[in-house]
Amino acid sequence: MLNDYKSKKIISYNNINKILKNLKKKKTILCHGVFDIVHPGHIRHFAHCKEKAEILIVSLTKDIYIKKGTYRPMVPEKLRAFNLSILELVDFVIIDQNKSPEKLIKKLKPNYFAKGLEYADLKNPLTKREKNIVEKYGGKMIFSPGDFVLSSSKIIRQMKPDLKYEKLKLLMDTEKVNFTDLKNILKKLSKIRVHVIGDTIVDTHHTCQVIGGLHKTPTLSIVKQISENFMGGASIVASHFKSLTQKVSLTSLISNDEKGRFALKNLKRAKIKTNILYEDDRPTTNKNSYLVNNHNLLKIDELNNNSISNTTLEKIIKTLNKDKSDIIVFSDFRHGIFNSLTLPRILNTIKNKKFKVADSQVASRWGNISDFKNFELITPTEREARYSLFEQDTPIRNLIGNLVKKSKSKNVILKLGERGLISMSQKKNDYIALDPFVNNMVDSNGAGDALLAYSSSALYLTKSLIISSILGAIAASCKCETRGNLPISIDQVINKLNEIEKRYE
Repeated sequence: MLNDYKSKKIISYNNINKILKNLKKKKTILCHGVFDIVHPGHIRHFAHCKEKAEILIVSLTKDIYIKKGTYRPMVPEKLRAFNLSILELVDFVIIDQNKSPEKLIKKLKPNYFAKGLEYADLKNPLTKREKNIVEKYGGKMIFSPGDFVLSSSKIIRQMKPDLKYEKLKLLMDTEKVNFTDLKNILKKLSKIRVHVIGDTIVDTHHTCQVIGGLHKTPTLSIVKQISENFMGGASIVASHFKSLTQKVSLTSLISNDEKGRFALKNLKRAKIKTNILYEDDRPTTNKNSYLVNNHNLLKIDELNNNSISNTTLEKIIKTLNKDKSDIIVFSDFRHGIFNSLTLPRILNTIKNKKFKVADSQVASRWGNISDFKNFELITPTEREARYSLFEQDTPIRNLIGNLVKKSKSKNVILKLGERGLISMSQKKNDYIALDPFVNNMVDSNGAGDALLAYSSSALYLTKSLIISSILGAIAASCKCETRGNLPISIDQVINKLNEIEKRYE
């Protein structure tokens, strides 16, 4: 079992009165800040403060109130608190539950409240308010010398710290699980019944070579060398689930064309139960990528984005009325099945007690993940979340919080690409942040599909968003190390867990 990120120095905001009783005869000093990266400037500040009083209390800003950048803080609040607690200079650490430290100052009434020299001119309105509060009860505000100035933000901009293993360790300690627990959970997923509904896509990758061009016109001349078809859309989502569990069914549209026959053949080979619907004027959605040295030069789609017919919609509803699955998954690509006309009818058919999951991966179409209200889990990308909320510049923690409220989803996993993921549930305001565990990036296409399958299955079984996020992040990382959009097996995920576990040993 991993060692807990715990310390007797870290005091709950609600338990502050307990420590105050023992501090009446001792001089105290309070410092407050973000402390995303603890650097030598902070140490100098703490050392100066410790010279003024016997007890140094350091409070830090909660994740939700940090506005220094879109993806800040880099270090989650519990880990920031632990980092401060191991400093010998620091006697107590408190995660402040308020936007600013004013209420905390009134509650603690320290002899001194300390800030950096850059605040000494009192131009900051907050500093003025803090000074008035401190002096009102007889305390004193002091400013530490600015002989060594350093910025956490500057450090992060110049050299982003690699904290993926520390973040994982913190979450596993919080949930009281170890690597053996995670592997055992994977082995218990085999009996979950899953029904995936959505657009089937066949992705065709054309590997090409540049042979000329860019002389008279800005036109590349390329020769096609190899063409490979891969399952995509709802079909690959169903295939990922089939790697986990025995009973997977798929309701989707294809055509009796070359790409449709390819899809059907692969679905039958995977032993996925299919409810395939056909429409005369609708080809199998085919997305062609032309790649040179793994760079995508061009994409050409062959598809029909018109809404499905009423006849097709009635067939889907009839299927849903008979559905006996444990998890129902809406794989939304907006190529005909899901839109403002069909969604209300489809969603009204689903029983309230059903474990509902939705994934929106709208690249070339307009979709809205918040259409899937009151779901157990939704897993949009950051772009899709921003579109659904019309929020371009909101910090990521506020963004996911607003999405939880608007969608009324019990759990949200927000996919951040190379930045990993951030998760949040209705029950807890704590953020779950994880970085990717990719050692050799090969192909990120389809990483969200792998995350969807592993996260939703784990959440259904364990009811733990932390475990769900961890296994989803691991599965997505495995997909990034695999060429082509292929289903990720349990063995691949277990091997990745073993690899990470060895680092701790």
